[in-house]
Amino acid sequence: MLPLKHLALLAGTSIAIASLALAAPAFAMATGDGCGGDCASCHSITLQEATGLLKGIGVVKSVKPAPVRGLYEVAIEQQGQVGLAYLDYGKKHIIAGQAYDIASKQPVGSPPAAAKRQERVDPTNLKTEQSLLLGNPKGKKKLFVFTDPECPFCAKMHHELKKLVALEPDLAVFIKLYPLKMHPKAYDKARVILGEKSLKLLELSFAGGALPAPKAKDAKKPVDDTMRFAESVGILSTPTLVLPDGRIVPGFRDAKAIQELLR
Repeated sequence: MLPLKHLALLAGTSIAIASLALAAPAFAMATGDGCGGDCASCHSITLQEATGLLKGIGVVKSVKPAPVRGLYEVAIEQQGQVGLAYLDYGKKHIIAGQAYDIASKQPVGSPPAAAKRQERVDPTNLKTEQSLLLGNPKGKKKLFVFTDPECPFCAKMHHELKKLVALEPDLAVFIKLYPLKMHPKAYDKARVILGEKSLKLLELSFAGGALPAPKAKDAKKPVDDTMRFAESVGILSTPTLVLPDGRIVPGFRDAKAIQELLR
């Protein structure tokens, strides 16, 4: 990421799922009864310790227990912007992005104001020429998708997008390559994929395949432009949709759910 935009990771319930997976070892107690009490009685971290752990990522502004048990919520500043990340109790893994409550589908935690995304953008500010096209190139409906070529949830939603364009013949889906810092190879992959304008290369990356190294023709600017735009409107995770009316919708959705959003 590490402009802060790259700190972004999983959105929607993906954060909650990943959080549970990371946090599981922290729940086990010697009695075998599990943990139902005050987590702070067994787990703690200081601002100084967090600063040392995350010194290669950004400046730690605060750290506290997260609403998701088993994690600390960390506010990190990069290039003058502050965003949230989550550190597991084992202090071995960091998750970037917004955590969501599964039942309410609402974000948890309290991201600093500077990190809050906009609810809506002017879609005319998005450049279609710096995208991959899926669906009808002359479609009247335009859907933008911010995706990371190494994001597993992006890969999952890509399959849904292919189903979606079959359901919506008047839809053009513009895929914006938004590599996250947590995936160190994603930036170069994004350059190559856009340089070739190749959905096949994107799908190869989603499948875990190796892509060639970028060449001079594989410009940085289209990728950098997408990253700057995402940062400017508070898009901090992939996948994220921008609907034809400009609404920003983070997180995985299946084809039917996206179709409902388009109505």
